[in-house]
Amino acid sequence: MPAAEIAERLSGIRLAIARAAERAGRDPASVRLVAVTKTVPPALIAEAVAAGVTEIGENRVQEARLKHAAVPAGLRWHLVGHLQSNKAGLAAQLFDVVHSLDSARIGEALSRRRDPARGPLHGLLEVNLTGIAGRAGVPPGAVAQEAEALRGLPGLRLCGLMTIAPPGDPGAARDCFRRLRELRDRLEAGSGLDLPELSMGMSDDFEVAVGEGATIVRVGRAIFGGRPPAP
Repeated sequence: MPAAEIAERLSGIRLAIARAAERAGRDPASVRLVAVTKTVPPALIAEAVAAGVTEIGENRVQEARLKHAAVPAGLRWHLVGHLQSNKAGLAAQLFDVVHSLDSARIGEALSRRRDPARGPLHGLLEVNLTGIAGRAGVPPGAVAQEAEALRGLPGLRLCGLMTIAPPGDPGAARDCFRRLRELRDRLEAGSGLDLPELSMGMSDDFEVAVGEGATIVRVGRAIFGGRPPAP
């Protein structure tokens, strides 16, 4: 994809985020764009960085490891895909934010392996609000218990919640995002935790997510187009 097309797509996405935020009475600057780079080659990532991207998201720990030295320095790295416990040590070294915490066990593994010199790894508790079989995430009724288990782990700061909406239905997506925001608000009120981040919304539904309070949207296909199969 030509660099000009990536820049044009990013401009359109930023404008859409700003308009969605303004419709909701929010400051557009309160929403951060994470460019999801699953299977995207380093050369295209560099073009996105040249067009202003500062935060990128990877689904796989091993793919991120291979790309680290091949993309511009100074990026903020987000793990947005499922994390297996045997990859937690490497993830703790590579990433700044993990969106897919789905158990205290994973949080503890990340905590043990985080280099204190880098500061705490930011974590978001993934919540499954869809009931779709095979989807990762903590059920809503277990969120408070898991959040309490993650509280105070050295090297890890729980800073919010993440979810993935059901596909293909804007109304269902809006309901999912609203429920995550309300769950976060109840959790903050009941636990005293500070949970400023809501990671929700992808290429097909990020505007809906912004309207419901997203502070982070994870956009890949709308920036880079359809992805080739992973090697």
